[in-house]
Amino acid sequence: MSSYGIFADFYDELTLNAQYRERADYIMKVFERLGHNMGLTLDLACGTGNLTLELARRGVDIYGIDGSAEMLSCAQEKSIEENLGILFLCQQMQSIDLYGTIDTCICTLDSINHMTLKADVRKTFDRVSLFMNKNGYFFFDVNTLYKHRNVLANNTFVYDLDSVFCVWQNSLKENNIIDIELTFFERDENTYFRTDESFSERAYSHEELSEMLSKAGFELEAVYGDLSFESPAEDEQRAIYIARKI
Repeated sequence: MSSYGIFADFYDELTLNAQYRERADYIMKVFERLGHNMGLTLDLACGTGNLTLELARRGVDIYGIDGSAEMLSCAQEKSIEENLGILFLCQQMQSIDLYGTIDTCICTLDSINHMTLKADVRKTFDRVSLFMNKNGYFFFDVNTLYKHRNVLANNTFVYDLDSVFCVWQNSLKENNIIDIELTFFERDENTYFRTDESFSERAYSHEELSEMLSKAGFELEAVYGDLSFESPAEDEQRAIYIARKI
């Protein structure tokens, strides 16, 4: 997996449509409906910490883990600016090593998809389960097969923003893997500087995810469409999984 060193500089501006406030409110509602006190919560693959901070502002006892030191640097700066005192750790998802157990784990914005080896997803589920208290909850979302095959596919997207011009090129491969090439043109007065970043994402079927969760000691409680409490539609682009540690 990529460390997203270059991507970190532009990540927040390129994900303005991620609806962090709405996602934080939705997560709170999910666990309220389940009657689950989130307790000590891990934001796995927290990126630049936007969702971590939103949940901390709502009183959640939360810390974040990400594999990119550059992303975490951005997250730490935001936490310091708001005097939130959030702990951020640099670890890979499939090999997390926590100091104690957790009551809740969230992993959002298709972070699971960034693992293109099924073995890495299994390891991640196993590690989350290892540190999860009994009856704790694992909340994660994934890009769907539909999105990979019909939306991302072999398409190209262009983002013309104030700070950067970005070309996002996708190539659909076997096993529902998308190879992603990002080209950034950053303007400095009358000069543009080009940088490139590449990574891949893989979409997993519901059956694959359910089986891996079960083998890791989780019971699947619900699968919803994005930010909803309804089952995913046939053309759903993001599905939300909620599993309980048994």
